[in-house]
Amino acid sequence: MPRPADEHRRPTALWSMILGGALVIAGGLVAAVTSPLGLPKGSWLAAYLVLVGGVPQYIVGRAAVAWRSERTGWSVLALWNAGNAAVIAGSLLSQPYLVDAGGVLLLVALGALLGAVWRRQTPGIPALTTGAWRWLVVAALAILIVSVPVGLVLAHLRAG
Repeated sequence: MPRPADEHRRPTALWSMILGGALVIAGGLVAAVTSPLGLPKGSWLAAYLVLVGGVPQYIVGRAAVAWRSERTGWSVLALWNAGNAAVIAGSLLSQPYLVDAGGVLLLVALGALLGAVWRRQTPGIPALTTGAWRWLVVAALAILIVSVPVGLVLAHLRAG
């Protein structure tokens, strides 16, 4: 017999956790090979993969945010990963306008996530979107929202 929370676990939540976990592992692998391979932006890439790409995405999946529709969940998942890919590519290629495009995609995804967590959640869903956990998720999303413009400015400064 499924638990009440399982009714709200959607494929988007599962994929968010899988992709988030994969990015954390990728970040660890990049960190491991950065020094031996002499990768100039390797430490930045490792940190980004873990702290921006992976952990937040995993937490969102774990929280099993109750989307208004499954399509919205897939859209946010696509925006998040496309935005991160653009930021990474733009940073590694020193193309700040590509970083800007990725930042915009990330802000749209973060806004949708914040709206979904902010709305009253359905009873019986996982504890990460209720009570104190809900406010911690809101705080983490707010920190990410503030950090995007900071990162965009830094990308332009690094590119010269």
